[in-house]
Amino acid sequence: MKVSIIIPVYNRQSIVGEAINSVLSQKHSDIECIVIDGGSKDGTVRVLESFGSKIKFISEKDRGVFDALNKGIKMASGELIGWLGADDIYANNEVVEKAVETVLAKDVEICWGDLLYVSKDNPDKIIRYWRSSAYKDGDYRKGWQMPHFASFVRKEVFEKYGYFREDLKIAADYELFLRFLEVNKISTFYVPEVFLKMRVGGQSNLSLKGNLECYKAWELNGLKVNPLAIFIPKILIKLAQYLRKS
Repeated sequence: MKVSIIIPVYNRQSIVGEAINSVLSQKHSDIECIVIDGGSKDGTVRVLESFGSKIKFISEKDRGVFDALNKGIKMASGELIGWLGADDIYANNEVVEKAVETVLAKDVEICWGDLLYVSKDNPDKIIRYWRSSAYKDGDYRKGWQMPHFASFVRKEVFEKYGYFREDLKIAADYELFLRFLEVNKISTFYVPEVFLKMRVGGQSNLSLKGNLECYKAWELNGLKVNPLAIFIPKILIKLAQYLRKS
């Protein structure tokens, strides 16, 4: 099974090479690495060029990370899609192989693992451990969500149910997986292993704007929900993740 990994990037000259090497070092033999650069002003493009034919990339102004991800997914020739932040790395070189084995063996449309938030300067220093769980119908109403960047999705799911909504600037990933899992009931499987190390930083969907966008995601999908039933459990879950380091 061919896998396409999408890396959106903007002005990450000093670090994007580490993310790319994390993809290229995977044991799985059929991987396509696609980097979508948003028109970086630093030396990011020179770094991308240094990888030659090992990666595919475009560099042009975009409308943000979700526009970049949509571009990459539409460019992808793989049957399975994954994504990696420009600051992030896979936990080990067997992650993609594990994802492929899982999707094929369990005959599912999406699988995901756990995620470690790590120090910006030291990826071995754990700040927060996002230990996920298997999805059960209705879990989103209890504040549950998966670590989105630690997931792998069959490309046909995007083609059937749509892409990231670019009108949501923070919670487009929340809306996408709400649509996939809660609305369209795609088949899922959780792998209880760490898939990804994500450096701390970026916008949180626990911000006021992020929460409002999460609530809007329900409205956009024609669903009704008590916002407190979502946001309070999300806060408690996140606090527990900070306390868990292993």
